[in-house]
Amino acid sequence: MNLDELSAGDVVVRVAYSSLNYKDARAVTGQGRPIMRRTPLNAGIDLAGVVESSADPRFTPGMRVIANGMGLGEAHDGGFAEFARLPGDWLMPLAGTLTLRSAMAFGTAGYTAALCVHRMEINGQRHDMGPIVVTGATGGVGSIAVRLLAARGYQVIAVSGRPEHHAWLRDLGASDVRTVEQLGLGDKPLERTRFGGAIDNVGGTLLAQLLPHIVEWGNVASVGLAGGAEFATSVYPFILRGVSLLGASSANSPMPLRREIWRRLGDDLNVADIERFVTKEIGLDQVVPTAIALLDRQLVGRAIVRP
Repeated sequence: MNLDELSAGDVVVRVAYSSLNYKDARAVTGQGRPIMRRTPLNAGIDLAGVVESSADPRFTPGMRVIANGMGLGEAHDGGFAEFARLPGDWLMPLAGTLTLRSAMAFGTAGYTAALCVHRMEINGQRHDMGPIVVTGATGGVGSIAVRLLAARGYQVIAVSGRPEHHAWLRDLGASDVRTVEQLGLGDKPLERTRFGGAIDNVGGTLLAQLLPHIVEWGNVASVGLAGGAEFATSVYPFILRGVSLLGASSANSPMPLRREIWRRLGDDLNVADIERFVTKEIGLDQVVPTAIALLDRQLVGRAIVRP
């Protein structure tokens, strides 16, 4: 594609890094509900790069910028390309300790994990309420959520069906790692309270089973559907214990919140922490096979893409 074939925008960015997220994997393989709303379209729901040219006075050539969500890789040409052309309102200057590479080591997955923690804490989540369960813990969102929570002083129970990676999760800061079966969840409308809250990447039955075990005024952030988009539960955890079920949508977060979450990522974790998540760095020719591996649950941590 030539630059004038890219989606409309007033800032041209030379892409240094993007990252491979669950939504990207579904987009480039065509699995599940279609992600790309038109073709041809460059996939990639996030990017970090350097401004090449700009008609927006807020951005000048050479400035380092990041973008995620906003329809990138869905309705607008995204980060799996050497260049992207974007509206200036979608871009943020890269600030603080983050580099172009570390920003995409976090990528949309890291942003989403931090958004979950942020929403839980502004809704009253506290350390003394008990351990936080993180499901789908070996994935991008899950692994970063484990590290973020541990770094902020929470006790974390990481849930993974892959015993070969349990030691890695403990190294990230999980105080306990269990399979779903080892959690011993019940199926009653209300169960004995055992968890202060949860960040759930699975959805479906597992989300329904977690809610009855959450303490009074605890929070559950729902952010994934690997186990199903629908779940059946009762209202009892909400009306008798004050449990909150919180959504975490990274694609359409308002810009002030985006700036706060990206600042928080750079403040809460250092460079050594960030590198723990990067298990693969790939070129564009490796995106599709790596996406297949992600959907087949063969990929651990984060894959960053270098166009």
